[in-house]
Amino acid sequence: MAAKFTIFKDKASKFRFRLIATNGEIIAVGEAYNTKAACMNGIKSIRKNAPTAALIDETVKAADAAGKKATGKKAAGKKAAGKKAAGKKAAGKKAARKKAAK
Repeated sequence: MAAKFTIFKDKASKFRFRLIATNGEIIAVGEAYNTKAACMNGIKSIRKNAPTAALIDETVKAADAAGKKATGKKAAGKKAAGKKAAGKKAAGKKAARKKAAK
């Protein structure tokens, strides 16, 4: 049995398609279309464009970004420590002003 597309109506009465693999597993579901003709065009587009579609592995980008974020967190931690120290200095100045006012 070859892979196949099936067209169906969803709960909102919109047309959708499923791409079903040879083992019966659903491997893709199309968006909701207002007309059956539009749904058929969606299938046609998949058939036309999929053989030449590029593969973009976004998990690699996510791993790279996670590594950069981890480095950024260390730098942010140092900034936060600096802010705490600045906050203590400001609190000390306020106390000195209160003493001077008395």
